[in-house]
Amino acid sequence: MQIITDPAEMQAIAENLRLQRQLIGVVMTMGALHDGHLSLVRIARKRAGIVIMTIFVNPLQFGPGEDFERYPRPFEQDAALARSAGVDYLFAPEPDLMYPGEFRCTVDPGPMAERFEGSARPGHFKGVATVVLKLFNITKAHLAVFGEKDAQQLAIIRRMAADLNIGTKIEAAPIARETDGLATSSRNIYLSSQEREHATALFRAIRHAETETGRGRRDLSAIAKEGLAIVSSVPGSSPDYLCFVDDDTFDPADQAAPGKAYRLVMAVRIGRTRLIDNWRFVCEGESGTRNT
Repeated sequence: MQIITDPAEMQAIAENLRLQRQLIGVVMTMGALHDGHLSLVRIARKRAGIVIMTIFVNPLQFGPGEDFERYPRPFEQDAALARSAGVDYLFAPEPDLMYPGEFRCTVDPGPMAERFEGSARPGHFKGVATVVLKLFNITKAHLAVFGEKDAQQLAIIRRMAADLNIGTKIEAAPIARETDGLATSSRNIYLSSQEREHATALFRAIRHAETETGRGRRDLSAIAKEGLAIVSSVPGSSPDYLCFVDDDTFDPADQAAPGKAYRLVMAVRIGRTRLIDNWRFVCEGESGTRNT
């Protein structure tokens, strides 16, 4: 595995790989790697001949008072995990190389980015879309694998790729979970042992939604309120949002219609740690649902 820190060098390597007719897959991360990240690498390895992983804690997507400075950066450990997972190139630039002093242009991700995570974290998706577009251009990847845990981010990246005619294929990977159902996240290390136990309420809310929709209920707003009660019942929890949305547009959804896909999305603070999670299902009429 080669470690590259210069964007121009990474871009030149990627261009040469394309000339050699190599299929390039990219996995974009902010480091502090866990099993969820490595599952993305495994998918990329199956789909592409060359795998590039990026590690970049992107300052553009952090707002005032967020955890940019304390975000974990265990680079040596991350590099060892990336190497063992079969990554060919690890691209880990410094912020001043990605955003030099004359940097001015950013990406406007549109109205989808103004709700839920976008409302709670103004400017977040502008920073995400900008860095993802830059990384597409630097790595010249044929395909990119993103985790479904960041479902709104995934939807925005897909919209950007379609609207701006980006040739990179976007592939989604299922949410990786701990044995108790908690979605794997770099921020889980912030949780105390008691908070870690309380955080499983997010998955209990998902299980409740899965059970109720499986019984044929279509009143999504009511099911979401019941899920909200579940996560609100644990000490130290403070939900930002918990509701169903249309899986394509991320518009809020109150009633399920046959043939449409929906997603339960949530962001909940457990103590000082903000966690996100989601669950997708397809409404298949009176006979039930298909979970994905």
